[in-house]
Amino acid sequence: MENDNKITGGVYLVLDPAIDEALLLSKLESALCGGLSVLQIWNNWGDGTNKLNLIGAIAKLSKPYNVPLLINEDWQLLIDAPDLDGVHFDGVPQDYDDIKRKINRPFKAGITCSGNLKTVYWAEDNHLEYVSFCAMFPSPSAGSCDIVMPETVKQARGITSMPIFVSGGITPDNIVELKTYTPFDGVAVISGILSAHNPQEKVQTYKDALSISNQ
Repeated sequence: MENDNKITGGVYLVLDPAIDEALLLSKLESALCGGLSVLQIWNNWGDGTNKLNLIGAIAKLSKPYNVPLLINEDWQLLIDAPDLDGVHFDGVPQDYDDIKRKINRPFKAGITCSGNLKTVYWAEDNHLEYVSFCAMFPSPSAGSCDIVMPETVKQARGITSMPIFVSGGITPDNIVELKTYTPFDGVAVISGILSAHNPQEKVQTYKDALSISNQ
């Protein structure tokens, strides 16, 4: 049965599974207390990681908070890991209808658009839950993402009403300024939260900035 944990915006934490598991789970537990809205497990697995066991450990922490848990790219894991709520694609998959048939259960899906508005149209046509733009600012965690202009995100809002996330170098300090240039519903963060001494407080700081920018 499909969960009712609808994705609407807020703070979206991308987990790096290559981090020491005990440290990762400790950081996650703190961040969840701060009020996360979405979780994604990045497709950056360490050597020898038992993926299903780690997914189960993450889900055990996140499920009581009713936070959607997505997997990055590796959609096949949805077949064997019922704790996963969905998948985040880095680009348009080759045969989305075939993927849906193989997963054979309801699931949530989102996609990174970079600066390509054609991807936004595809997401709208295929009824995805959200789109994400990467990167708004230079960031080591953003990897190969090109810098996205605020005007592109503004144009995306004219295409779709689904939630829009922004990522890449996002800090509580630049959220408010960025919101003056373009509309978005949430922020996706990796190191900004996982590297924090107190993830709970850092999540709340991001939430406060989003609240200010939405006034």
